[in-house]
Amino acid sequence: MKQKKPRSFIYNDEGWTFMETLIVIAIVLVLTASVGFVAVNSLDNARRASAQSQIDSFCIALEAYYIDCGSYPSEEQGLSALRTKPVIEPVSARWNGPYLYKNIPEDPWGNPYLYTIPGRDGDHYGIVSYGADGKEGGEEKDADIASWEN
Repeated sequence: MKQKKPRSFIYNDEGWTFMETLIVIAIVLVLTASVGFVAVNSLDNARRASAQSQIDSFCIALEAYYIDCGSYPSEEQGLSALRTKPVIEPVSARWNGPYLYKNIPEDPWGNPYLYTIPGRDGDHYGIVSYGADGKEGGEEKDADIASWEN
């Protein structure tokens, strides 16, 4: 009796050529870079939104401070008067804080917020973050974020 040969499968052992490998690596790099650029842009927008949100919360706390004390904190007292009772004059006997639940943070770029009395254009106060570059003025990610721009 004649034995049957086992059925064999034909495999293509050639694999990828060096050129095909380079093309795949190039495509992966291009896709990774494009995702990275989108992520960086989103991060800048998130930082700006965070700074605006923090400034808005300072404004609300300053209004509560004003209702209790009859005036806004002086520039010397600064925004820290919203968290702890000021020791620099004028100290109000009606201080009923803290008006913020957390310590005054730095802006999202690691710089302190600037608090001024009086504010710009006749406002009672002003609060500003100078953006990514930490300098007054600028455009895009370096643009200032201010309480008077709400």
